Amino acid sequence: MADKKRSRRFKPNYVYTIISTALVLFMLGLLGLVFSSGNKLANQFKENLQFTVILKDNVDEKEILSLKKQLESEPWVREADYVSKEEAAEIFTKETGEDFKDLLDYNPLFASINLKLHSAYTADDSVQVIEKAVMSHKEVSEFYYEHQLLEVLNDNLRKIGWMILGISLVLMVVAVTLIDSTIRLSLYANRFLIRSMQLVGATRSFITRPFLARSITHGMIAAAVAIFMLFLLFAFASREIPELRSLHDLPSQVLLYAGLLLIGIIFSFLSTRLAVRKYLRMKIEELY
Repeated sequence: MADKKRSRRFKPNYVYTIISTALVLFMLGLLGLVFSSGNKLANQFKENLQFTVILKDNVDEKEILSLKKQLESEPWVREADYVSKEEAAEIFTKETGEDFKDLLDYNPLFASINLKLHSAYTADDSVQVIEKAVMSHKEVSEFYYEHQLLEVLNDNLRKIGWMILGISLVLMVVAVTLIDSTIRLSLYANRFLIRSMQLVGATRSFITRPFLARSITHGMIAAAVAIFMLFLLFAFASREIPELRSLHDLPSQVLLYAGLLLIGIIFSFLSTRLAVRKYLRMKIEELY
């Protein structure tokens, strides 16, 4: 009776191992989702920045349309919008509520091409190269954009990126430690079984193989539970805050889920392998 109680007490609680590993993977996945969504949001901010190509006053409209077509063919241009002098006057009147035509008998505004760049080309050095390329066209008189806004945006996003990277590294270390400790604890009750198999002549690979197979299965189950929890959380958040749907990036989420699956399998496998090898090397008196 006492042996049964002792066996039950030390029997490895694999459910606890799976749940603990799943919670750790869930936290990693949650951080990954925040990083992925934040990165997409940052890219949206960058791609909505407007860069205005102000044109010379004596340029023919055909030349302007030709220039617009050239700019649209550039890899860094996401969108190009031509604004004529007349359209610029209408926009000015709508925004200010004033009509300069009451004071002037001519239109002092210039035609322009408003550019929106791909997010990868909005870094300060890239914009400087783009400015030189745009200014090389004879039809262009000025390349205007909010220098300070772009600098502040890139600087803040860079700082946030480093902060998230630092948090990710710390959380990764914590995750590895927790998963390793949980698996080692679950194998503690099997230390005598491992020693018994070794004493009857079983090879190390024969002893290790079933534990490794079980660890892979547990890692996959834990990852599946974590992925399911993340999916439910994202679905709930999207229902409560519909704006989050615009941040949905299926390829990034699939990559994240695949990463969680690999982490669950690899960490479970390595921790189990190290734990079993540890008990194989221990002396009989060290097992107590």
